[in-house]
Amino acid sequence: MTGPLPGPVSPGTLYIVSTPIGNLEDISARALSVLGGVDLIAAEDTRTTGFLLKHFGIGKPMVSYFSHNEERRIPNLIGRLQSGGSVAVVSDAGTPAVSDPAARLISAAIGSGVPVVPVPGANAILPALIVSGISPRSFVFEGFLPAKKGRMKRLAGLATEPRTIVLFESPHRVVRTLNDLRNSLGNRKASVARELTKKFEEVVRGRLSEVIAHFEGKNVRGEFVLVIEGKPRKSR
Repeated sequence: MTGPLPGPVSPGTLYIVSTPIGNLEDISARALSVLGGVDLIAAEDTRTTGFLLKHFGIGKPMVSYFSHNEERRIPNLIGRLQSGGSVAVVSDAGTPAVSDPAARLISAAIGSGVPVVPVPGANAILPALIVSGISPRSFVFEGFLPAKKGRMKRLAGLATEPRTIVLFESPHRVVRTLNDLRNSLGNRKASVARELTKKFEEVVRGRLSEVIAHFEGKNVRGEFVLVIEGKPRKSR
């Protein structure tokens, strides 16, 4: 595909656009149409989004929008929307507002009477869940565990959670988190998905002790999704 697809966008509308988590072929035709049609793209990282736009031949003005400048950016973006401009929000990868910036902007837009339109697409949660081999019937997504304050309290709460648990984690904390989960929840079944849809995609399944042994001492990279079985039901 060499250029943006034609497709109207509505003036004064905020679009929440999902982008690929790795493989660029996972972008939707609708996402390309919206990105090519809006007046402005608010990007978590303009360099990453710039690469995506260039790959698909889309030339649109961008402004950075990330966790540390949200408060400053929101009034400007809301003002632009109220003046009839159309804005698309994208994160580095996946769906904005899911452990990524956008939730505060969405809330501000709704409070200001600005239409908010989701453009669904790739995310890491469901792919990691469905390949885990752990029941996807009912699950809870916890995002990133607190690094320090509140961490043990959150883990204690998860110890009694009967649903399948899905977490995000960074490479430099993944082994620590897996150990904390084993110590708090017991040696449950788990799956760790790394670099989903990318060249070095990896899914490791087993008990928490087995998954820890696989990653311990390795200089691993990428984004991680952890899937852990919920508290086993007592046999009657």
